[in-house]
Order: sequence, then structure tokens, then C-alpha cells
Amino acid sequence: MATSGCRMRGLARFCRQVHALLLKNLSFQRRNCKTNAGIAAFPVLLCVLLVAIQTMVDRELDRPPFQCGCACVLAGPKGSCQRTECGVQYSTPTQALGCEVSAPPRWPALVQVPAFPASVRGQTTAPCNNANASGPCGPVAVLLTGRNRGLSQSLGNLLFPAIPASDYRRISSGAMNSSEEYRDELSKVVPGSSTLPAHVLFVEPGLEPNQTLYVIQPKCSWPPRNVSASSDGMPIDVGLECVQGLPLWCPNSSVINHHFIKGYKGANKRRKSNEFLAGYDFLDTSKGRFHVHVSYNSSFSRDNGRHSMTVLRVARLVNMASTAYLKVRQGANAEMRVEFLKEMPKAAIRVRLDLTTLLAALFFTWTVQLLLPVILTYLVYEKQQKLRLMMKMHGLKDGPYWLISYFYFLSLSAVYMILFVLFGSFIGLDIFRLNNYGIQFFFFFIYINLQIVFAILLASLFSSVKTASVISYIYVFGSSLLGEALLKLFIEDATFPRLWLVIMELVPGFSLYRGFYELAEYAASGNHKGKSGMQWGDLNDPANGMKDVLVLMSIEWILLLPVAFLLDRRPAWHPLFLFQILSTKHSSPRWRPDKSKQSSSTKIFADMIKDDVFLERKVVKRSLKEMDTRNMIICHNLKKVYRGKNGNPDKLAVKGLSLALSKGQCFGMLGPNGAGKTSFINMMIGLVRPTYGTAYIHGMDLRKDMTEIYENIGVCPQHDLLWGTLTGREHLMFYGRLKNLTGAALIKAVEESLRSVNLYHCGFGDKSVNKYSGGMKRRLSVAIALIGNPKVVYMDEPSTGLDTTSRNDLWNVIKRAKQECTIILTTHSMEEAEELCDRVGIFVSGNFQCLGTPMELKARYGGTRILTITTAVEHEEEMARLIAELSPSATKIYGMSGTQKFELPKREVRLDGVFGAVSAARGLFPVQGWGVADTTLEDVFIRVAKDARAFDVLS
Repeated sequence: MATSGCRMRGLARFCRQVHALLLKNLSFQRRNCKTNAGIAAFPVLLCVLLVAIQTMVDRELDRPPFQCGCACVLAGPKGSCQRTECGVQYSTPTQALGCEVSAPPRWPALVQVPAFPASVRGQTTAPCNNANASGPCGPVAVLLTGRNRGLSQSLGNLLFPAIPASDYRRISSGAMNSSEEYRDELSKVVPGSSTLPAHVLFVEPGLEPNQTLYVIQPKCSWPPRNVSASSDGMPIDVGLECVQGLPLWCPNSSVINHHFIKGYKGANKRRKSNEFLAGYDFLDTSKGRFHVHVSYNSSFSRDNGRHSMTVLRVARLVNMASTAYLKVRQGANAEMRVEFLKEMPKAAIRVRLDLTTLLAALFFTWTVQLLLPVILTYLVYEKQQKLRLMMKMHGLKDGPYWLISYFYFLSLSAVYMILFVLFGSFIGLDIFRLNNYGIQFFFFFIYINLQIVFAILLASLFSSVKTASVISYIYVFGSSLLGEALLKLFIEDATFPRLWLVIMELVPGFSLYRGFYELAEYAASGNHKGKSGMQWGDLNDPANGMKDVLVLMSIEWILLLPVAFLLDRRPAWHPLFLFQILSTKHSSPRWRPDKSKQSSSTKIFADMIKDDVFLERKVVKRSLKEMDTRNMIICHNLKKVYRGKNGNPDKLAVKGLSLALSKGQCFGMLGPNGAGKTSFINMMIGLVRPTYGTAYIHGMDLRKDMTEIYENIGVCPQHDLLWGTLTGREHLMFYGRLKNLTGAALIKAVEESLRSVNLYHCGFGDKSVNKYSGGMKRRLSVAIALIGNPKVVYMDEPSTGLDTTSRNDLWNVIKRAKQECTIILTTHSMEEAEELCDRVGIFVSGNFQCLGTPMELKARYGGTRILTITTAVEHEEEMARLIAELSPSATKIYGMSGTQKFELPKREVRLDGVFGAVSAARGLFPVQGWGVADTTLEDVFIRVAKDARAFDVLS
């Protein structure tokens, strides 16, 4: 072990600690290169997946059902086709979207005819002959109201102009010479269809083959006919039927609404449409004023839903009221015709579903936020496994740790985002390709910094990796989905208060979603217009929320950074520790025992306290009075109380412990499980705070100077705290650098450490720790504790799991090391305590019961000899009688199958007397074996522990 020289090198400075941690992390990440490569490549894989899905969708949309329709117009021999034409006239409404339409067809304006009639205000329409009829089976109703009932009813009676029989024959016979004549005749009447309208007017489904065109008349007197005609080259082959229009008066608009609601509920129940054609409220219409509200039917659906394009059927409804008003004012010959409806011309387009625009904000928000669980679980893992605490106990300060950790997370996030943007641009994703790269860089840089700070903040709230992982993934997917389902609606609502949007965007996931939403919108707009996407000048657009997002995230990053580090520096406190401080200002910070229960037990304790423990307290008080603490460990009246929960009483784990140790001593703490040894060690290494009292380590106060104490101690914990992917040599190099070892001195110390713990041979020092056995890990933990010449070393059962040879070698290492430092060691092995410890303290029920060297304790508490003798079973009583004659105070402590053990007080029996008794027994009966021994340290331990428990029962 590298223990040459007695001077302390001191703790490595900030830059050297940064260098040590950086080299350790580089080694750690190098062995985790596959994981890191997978994280960095993840966005690339997501982009590849997105492109693959987009390719499959495009390939599906290239099939005939989604392309402009074609038909054979000139048949050839044997069923072949000599000429094929493509166009709107051969397309379905879906196919029409992909057709070039230079001269859109002109369709007659239709009304939406309900699919069935029903009773209205007690008037029953004609019953349907076919229960499954798709068209009307009787009159279709129009509800009327208005302040001037007479005028309103007159207007209602003129809503459905009658068609002469001669005109009906012309329409139905197809005798018209042009499509203009056909449309002119239909503009004089009210044509309708029960077929749902298309989303475009390039194809009118109501005039497709095998459909029925209804002509609504005041009275029907002619039979159905079939019509074959054309409109701008579009063939029309429909059935023509007459349907009676029935105007019905209602007292007011509330009654109309009541009937609409009844009809709509009935329609939903029967999974068809509302039973009314329309509703007209003529309000204050007079001969000098035309004022009307038109209610149109939007409840038509094949699947009990609403069709978004039924508004296309409104033009004819408005024209009906306008024409009726003109006839009242100007006479029967006055009219205002709606001859046709048509779309604007358009070029041929390919039907496309742009997934990058459709899913941009949601998909990319998920992708970027998936780094949050990676960062959070890494931080919580080091806290859960106490690896960071182990580094801190060997002198690593918070500054270097967070600097290197922040730099690593920032590098990983930057590589992640750079690959994301570059690969997305390479494969042609518009959200990356069209928007200004400077804006994207600034947006992503601010967000990844905010995400790192947010992860550090969350890490202070979790102590379990599983819990942190689950909560972080819930946050990632929950915030993205809420952004898509909720935040998006508020963004698109121009009336929603901007302040509330800003408040919602305080959640980092929402601000990220808003940024991607703006980038996607500008990318989609630029793609459609053939221009670039978002530029710097666009940030001043009031409708653009990117500027707000950038400012908000920057402020959050700056404010949350100190808050995250402040919470991290108080890991043992509740996250709301500021409120705890306020609530405890007026309460005592120290634990006070219950005086009512203390009076009797204090007197008993004062009477029964051991002289050696009392003397130790006097030494502590004298050292503190003389301020002689520079080369000593002094524990002064240390107490630790664990507060009771759920009605349980407080647990007093350490009861006023006082101890003084000088340099070069190895002090052993012996005690049963639950005695308080671990609580004492945890207080000394800073894991828990003392409830009362303090300790001085070479002049440094445990309550105030814990950071400086960490610079001068080494710790071998009960459980090995190691990185599985690092080698033993890399562990020692890292901790050696923290102890300010550099260059040749560092290499020499590491080599000597590996040799001293038998990890140098066979290349074990250069193998990953996850390949070590339990004993090898234990030896490495001891080597870590001793490297760098610490002033104080705490070892918690250092030889656990070692074979005899390795244990003896380890003992030799500890013996050499204690010459330059003070060692506090806990163990359950009495042999180890006798071999290593200069002084031993037996710790029971939170107190030292005795202190001294192993020889002193055996001499003080070992006033007996143990005689073990084996005879035949029938001679046991006779042997016991001989021992009673030898020593009346002798105690039989064991007896089974002829073997007996007797405890003989030394003050009554000399060793030659024991030999005489055994010789006398051999003369009376056969003695198969016998032995006599002085008291061992184990016997002392058992006796002291038993007496202490008896004292606890008494007190």
C-alpha cells in the first residue's frame, strides 16, 4: 500500500478534480459506447421509421382508388381498348382531387332532402312503403315563423315553385339541346338529393349514376322518370322523382328549435337524418325589409355523425327565400336564379398525406424528450447506489461533479440533436430543411440545457431508479399528448388569452411542443407556397409563438439552475425544506430526553457505569479543554435519535458516545446487531447528522467542516460501492487523483495498492469489476480506502467474504497502514479484533460498555477458566460432584452426551488444582478427553453484552 511519507498531500484542487472525474467518465463511457451509440442513433432510427411509413402511405395513395379516374371511350377488337380518357367525369369524389380541372363542371344547386319523414305538430306525413328507404316517402317539411305571420306564410307558400307539365317532360325526356338548358330548367325549381355532398364540387354525388334527383313541388302529379343528360361533358344518369314540400307554421323560433331537437334525437335513435328540410325565421321582414335566418340540416350521416360539408347545400335554401320575397314584391314573374355552383380551376395533384406535417409537433416532442429519462435515471442510479456519496467521502466536491456531469449530458444531447437535424434534413423532412437553421440551433440549444437542469431538479426528488424512470416516461408521453390534445386547440384559438398560453408553456414539455408546432406550421406553409419556412424576421409576427418560447425557456434555464443545485446540496431534507426551516425557527433544534422517564434510570446508570468508559469521558473533556484536537479523533457526547412514526416512540440509537483516539491506533467496535455501530459510523462519515453532540477529526468539527473532513478520510463501506464497467486500476487511479496523487507517484501508489491486496497478478487489476468475485471486490474497497495516505480510515467489516490467506494478507496491509493514520474498524470476528485492534470497545444498546486493549478486557472480565471434559454419560453426575468439591462457585455452562463445560473462578482454583481434579477423576472412571482454557475475547463479548441487556431491562 502506498503509505510512504507522513505528510498529507491535501485535497486535489478544482481543476485536478475535474480532470480526475473527466478521465473516469471517459473510461466509463468508453465501455458503455454501445449504449451511448444507441442513444445517439435513436433519432436517426425514428426518422428512418417515419420515412418508411411515409413511403408505404405514398405507395398506397398511388393506387387507382386515389388517382384521377380513367375510362375506355373507344373499344377495340376482342375486348381491348383503343382509347382511354381520364378526368373528373370518370372519377369518384376521392379520385377527383387528383385530376386536372381547367374548366370545372357547373352543377345545379341542390338541397339536402331528409331520408325519411315523420310527424310534425300532430300532422303525419305519408307512411313509407319501404322501411329501409334511402329517400323520402312522403312530404318534406319546412318550418316557418316570423313576426308578420301573414307575410311569412305567403313567403313559405312560394318557397317551392311549381313546374309546368311541359317543362317536366322536357327535363325527363332528355330533349334539351345543351347542358345550359338543362341547368336553366333546374334553376327554376327546387332540386334536391338525399345523397351526402362531396368535399369538393368537381363531382356531385347526387347526380352520379343510379342516384335519385328529387324535384320538390307544392303538389306532385307526375310519376318518376329516368333522366340521361350531360353537364359540361359530365354524363348524368339519374332517376327523377317529385316530392311534396310542406311549409308548416310555428309560433316562434323556440318551437322550431324544439322540433329540430326532437327530430335530431329521433334521427340519432334510428341512425338516420333529421326529418326536416330546413327552418326559416323571417324575423321583422316586411315589404320594405328582407331579414331572414335560415336553419339548415347538418345531421346527415351514414354513421350517426355529422357531415362537415352539408353547408354546400345551403345556397339553394337561401335562393328559395330570396326568390319568394321577390315574387311578393315584384310579382309572379320576378325571380333570382342560382343557375349552378362550380369550383375554381386547378392543376393535377398527387394525393398525399404528409406525416411530417401531420405528426410533426407530437412526434418530434416525443423524440427530443426521450433524453429526459436517460439523464434522470443516470443521476438517480448514482444516488441510489451511493456512488456519488462514495466519491464525496473521498474528497470530490459538488462543483467538479456537476461540471463534468453537465458537460457530459450537454454533449450527449447535442450529438443527439445534431444527428436528428442533419439526418432529418438529409432525408428531406421539411421541418428541418425549410426552417432557418440558426433558429433551430438556438431553440434546441436552449431546450436541451433546460431539460438537463429539469432532470437535475427531478433527481433530487427521487431515490429509486424504477420510480424515476416510470414517472419520467409518464411525463414525456403525457405532456406530448396533452400538447396535441389541449395546447394545440388553445394555440389555434385566436381569442384564447396569451398570458394563459405563457403560463402553460412554463412546463418544459409544452414549450417544446409549441416550438415544434410553429416550426411545422411555417414548414408546411413554405412547402405549399414554394418558399422557405421560419426566418429570424418571422419572430416578430404576433401570431408566431416561437419568440415567447425562446424567451421563456431561457429565463427558466437561468432560474432553475441555482434551484436545482440548492436542492441537490440538501439531499436529506424534504424538497420543501424552506418551509421546514420556517416551521422550526421557534422549536429547539436539539433532542431532549423525557425527564420524567430519566430520573431513575440516570441514577442506576451513574452507579453502574464502567470505570474505563468514565475515564474515556474525562480524557475527552480534558482534550477539548486543552484544545488538543489536531492529531486526534474526539467524539463528544454523540447522540442519534430516529423519530418515531405512526405512533411509535423515538429510537435512541446512540446514547451520548464519547471517544478519544490518537494517530497510529486501530480502534475496533464490537457489538451485536442493532447496537448502534452503523449509526455511529454514518455520523462520522456524514451520512446522517448527529442529533446532539459533535466530533472533531484532526481539529475539524463534524457539524461545520464536513467538506474538509472528506478531504482527509478514507472509507471502506460494508457494501462495495463500485462501477461495474471500470477496472480495479481505473478505480484506484480515479480515487488517487482525488487525493492529489499525480504522475509517477500515482502510478506507483496504484501498483503497490494492487499488489498489497493480491489484485496485481494474473491481470485482475485490468479486468472489469463486474467480473470480480465478492472477495476481490472487498479487497479493492480496502485498497480504495487506504490510497493517498488519508488521516482517518473507516472500515466496516473489511474481511467479509475473504478466504484465510487473503484475510491474513489484508490484515498485514491494515497493520502497515495504521502507522500513518487512525483506523476505526467494525467487525464480528473476534480473531480480527485481537489481531488488528490496539483498543477495543464493546458497543451495546447505543453505549460503550467497556474500552481497552484485548488483553486488558480479557484480564478484567475474564476471571474464570473454562474446563471441558468428556466421560461416559453415566459418569456425568460423579464428574460434576468432583468439580463442586474443587470449586463451590463453579458453574456448569454446557452438558450433552457426556461432554461438560464448567466455568471455574480463578480466585478459587489454581491451575494445578484443575490438573489434580482431572487425575482424581481418571482414577475413578475413564476420561475420554479434557482441556482447560482462559477466557477469550468472545467470552468477554458475550458476558458484557449479557450484562448490558440485563441493565436495559432493569432501567
